[in-house]
Amino acid sequence: MRREDVFVSPQWLNERLDHPDILPVDASWYLPTMMRDGAPRDGRSEYEAAHIPGAVFFDLDAQSDQASDLPHMMPDPIRFSSAMRKLGIGDGMTLVIYDGAGLFSAPRVWWMFKVMGVTSVMILDGGFPAWEAAGFPVSDEPVNRSPRHFTARMDGSALADLQGVSDAMNDKDTSIIDARPSERFDGSMPEPRPGLRAGHMPGARSVPFTDLIEEGRLKSAEALAAMFADQDIDLDAPIITSCGSGVSAVTLKIALELSGAKDVRVYDGSWAEWGGQDDLPVETGPEKRS
Repeated sequence: MRREDVFVSPQWLNERLDHPDILPVDASWYLPTMMRDGAPRDGRSEYEAAHIPGAVFFDLDAQSDQASDLPHMMPDPIRFSSAMRKLGIGDGMTLVIYDGAGLFSAPRVWWMFKVMGVTSVMILDGGFPAWEAAGFPVSDEPVNRSPRHFTARMDGSALADLQGVSDAMNDKDTSIIDARPSERFDGSMPEPRPGLRAGHMPGARSVPFTDLIEEGRLKSAEALAAMFADQDIDLDAPIITSCGSGVSAVTLKIALELSGAKDVRVYDGSWAEWGGQDDLPVETGPEKRS
């Protein structure tokens, strides 16, 4: 995979902003610990205050599986189709996903559309901060689009479930890589979600999400490949990525694929599922390399 297969520049989008079938999608979502001006950030309120003209707001919490008690699980394709129609997202459109952090929640929503069969979906490189820094227009006008026809065609092969992760732990050829901060991985910092144990899956590797990012953008493919090589991560072997709730695990998946990995799945339940089940094994301390 090449960078241009995933990212478009703010200039590219600005030049096509009036195209009827190119739609910016604000996918801003924040952890409770992410603050602005002393208060927790809120994606919807920030969107209502300022967004790319014509952008619709994708509510990550609302568009995830409401039947699950886990956060951000992939929704049912029929329900997803209905929700996207109401947003005015239609078959054949090009979607440009962005968030207010630069690169945080947008990859998860990009991946959701990919899993649901949308082929023309991109991420805005640098997100809304890069758009504003370029001096391009912003709006606080409500966006009400007419419903469009949208049909999700879900490909579940991109997902790993709990059983798949359990099987991978017993497969020496498959790597499980955790994108949470190293302090949460080793168990020295408590999880932000209540009721979850501290630590990591036995045998998992640690590649913190923040190590992939530089000034709100994904690092170059060369820098990422060098980092994975330094950590002895086999890009030719199957890989499962995980994080807290399946958000930053997608950024890790993109980084791995830009570096040459071909078989990367995302553990949809991530630590919200694994860390919440007392009958599953957990290790603490730094990763143990074989």
